[in-house]
Amino acid sequence: MEKSFELAEVKDDKKAKYASYYQKDEASFGWESTKALQKEEVISWQKFTKLFLENYLPRYMQDQLELGFLELKQENIQYPSMRLSFPELARFLPEYVNTEAKKTKIFYQGLKSWIRSQVALLELRIYVAVV
Repeated sequence: MEKSFELAEVKDDKKAKYASYYQKDEASFGWESTKALQKEEVISWQKFTKLFLENYLPRYMQDQLELGFLELKQENIQYPSMRLSFPELARFLPEYVNTEAKKTKIFYQGLKSWIRSQVALLELRIYVAVV
């Protein structure tokens, strides 16, 4: 959906409506019920994704994803896998990466200690630069 938003230049206040348009069957009915319980007239994309995950990703799976994300360490996997796994897991946990500083810090903490000490000397504050 986020690729579609970028291509179609969808503004933030329209993202939830845009995404819900593409939901089918049970997901569509479920969203209509969930939306009816919300107090906000315009539902943000962040709120939409949170509600969607609460409805379709059981809490125990969310907990497993969170644990896997926080324990993502380069010692346990090869660097290319870590570089690819980090954003994949981060998308389910936006509260951990909702600022550049948070995202950078968590990725940095997962690096091997000898690499982390070298990167620390550079004082990089941007996620892409640390990657």
